[in-house]
Amino acid sequence: MNIETLTGGVPLNEAKKALIMIHGRGAGAHDILSIAKHLKVDDFALVAPQAENRTWYPYSFLVPLDENEPSFSKSLEAIHQVVVAVQQNGIEKENIYFLGFSQGACLVLEFTARNAAKYGGVIAFTGGLIGDKVYEDHYSGNFENTPIFIGTSDPDFHVPVERVNETEALLQKMGADVTKKIYPNMGHTISQDEVDCANALIFNKK
Repeated sequence: MNIETLTGGVPLNEAKKALIMIHGRGAGAHDILSIAKHLKVDDFALVAPQAENRTWYPYSFLVPLDENEPSFSKSLEAIHQVVVAVQQNGIEKENIYFLGFSQGACLVLEFTARNAAKYGGVIAFTGGLIGDKVYEDHYSGNFENTPIFIGTSDPDFHVPVERVNETEALLQKMGADVTKKIYPNMGHTISQDEVDCANALIFNKK
């Protein structure tokens, strides 16, 4: 991989499951990796790519796509490279999990919807599909009942609930088993309840 990544948990060449973790704007790979200690992922390899200049794309996720180029396409390609590297270590797609916060959550949803398949699970802490609208023709594949959890605040300064709802509808149409939770006035953060939901729904551990 020619993208900088931090790893944790079980070494990739020994693990049977991998969690790909995508950080938010202004944060770093080590920040998102630190969330893992709250998750039931003891037997997972953890892989967190680092965005150049700590941002995956320059503007809001709601602007027309071409305004965030070329960063947007490069960032999707970076996640693709991580997925390929994980698979090269013998980990099947159905044992690959994704987690992101804020800008990272948007990217995780965008990448998995463009490459829908039976994954282990997807966790989006405050995010939605990217673009000035949801471009249904950009997305293909079938999630085959992949569990997806999306949590967000209402209101959220960066992510309007309307886009979260549109995202949920599209993912369900593509065969995902989506759980969405909207928290009144939570703020732009990750709550304990979201962590508990991720553990119960995605990692199947109370």
